[in-house]
Amino acid sequence: MPLQAHYQPYRLNFRFAAGTSRGILTEKTSWFIKIYDKENPSIIGIGECGPLSGLSIDDRPDFEDTLQNICREFNRLDLEIYSWNISIILEQLVGNQWPSIRFGFESAMLDYLHGGKRALFDNDFVSGQKGVPINGLVWMGSHESMLQQVEEKISAGFTTIKLKIGAIGFQEECAILAYIRRHFSAREISLRVDANGAFTASDVHSKLKKLAEYELHSIEQPIAPKQIDLMAELCEVSPVPIGLDEELIGKFDYAEKRRLLKQLKPKYIILKPTLLGGFELTREWIETAHRLDIGWWITSALESNVGLNAISQFTAEFDNPLPQGLGTGQLYHNNIPSPLTIQEGHLLYDSLQAWDFGLLNSSRISSTA
Repeated sequence: MPLQAHYQPYRLNFRFAAGTSRGILTEKTSWFIKIYDKENPSIIGIGECGPLSGLSIDDRPDFEDTLQNICREFNRLDLEIYSWNISIILEQLVGNQWPSIRFGFESAMLDYLHGGKRALFDNDFVSGQKGVPINGLVWMGSHESMLQQVEEKISAGFTTIKLKIGAIGFQEECAILAYIRRHFSAREISLRVDANGAFTASDVHSKLKKLAEYELHSIEQPIAPKQIDLMAELCEVSPVPIGLDEELIGKFDYAEKRRLLKQLKPKYIILKPTLLGGFELTREWIETAHRLDIGWWITSALESNVGLNAISQFTAEFDNPLPQGLGTGQLYHNNIPSPLTIQEGHLLYDSLQAWDFGLLNSSRISSTA
């Protein structure tokens, strides 16, 4: 019996209004891919397609129609899945212009290939022997709410804190950074900031100079992408190490990736597999970064625990001591219950905790016939 693919939309609701420089987030829709054989329906591979509004190149009105057509084509092709042909199927079935769909199908196929147990990779993280270090994320909000988040993260054992900046006023944000530094040195607490491209050509140099006073680990995407000459200059002269994030989105060709990193020479790149087209395409960024002596870490793109689990397991395939951006599993009050837990600044996979897809199973299943 040929394998079948179906999808389900699912609306995730935030526990709080999550502030970014692009606006306030209160909900997010993901589409879950299910791959199975009708003759053996107990084995189901599940993946998540979760385009990020305003950022993913496949955040388009025809997203669901395209997803439905890809599922129909998958069902028509009478496919079998092996480790060697997953990338071939993805290239022929999805291509590069729908990165979150490619990520969802890749995750679902890997899950199916490994028995439908949500264990996509075989490593110490999946076996529960080793956690992945993560940063504590502080969302934009009022001065008081951001300070409260900082204190909560430090109390929870995080030694790396990442703050979203660029929305409440630069002086207020500097005051929060100054507060942290008055109480914790750079050796005690590492600080990252993410501007999401909020700075302009006229103010970026002065703001980076001011931010350097707080001994930051790095700043992500200080200016909007596609300002190549200015970004190259900033990567060279900035007193705060620069990490590229949005700059990487939409780049799928290996040669193009290498040219970009050679030209800009950032200190770090920040990788979101959902936005970059899945694991193999993300691996190209990692291998290129290694060859050019560029640091990297991986972050979620606000996926549910299904996507976060897949990304975390992939991250654990690499020996990277830098804290990763994978602490988003507690964002939603209707997230899919999973074995993922956070303890003392580490993401852990507790195999004694079961997956519970009751919420997802009660959602409608699309027709792809």
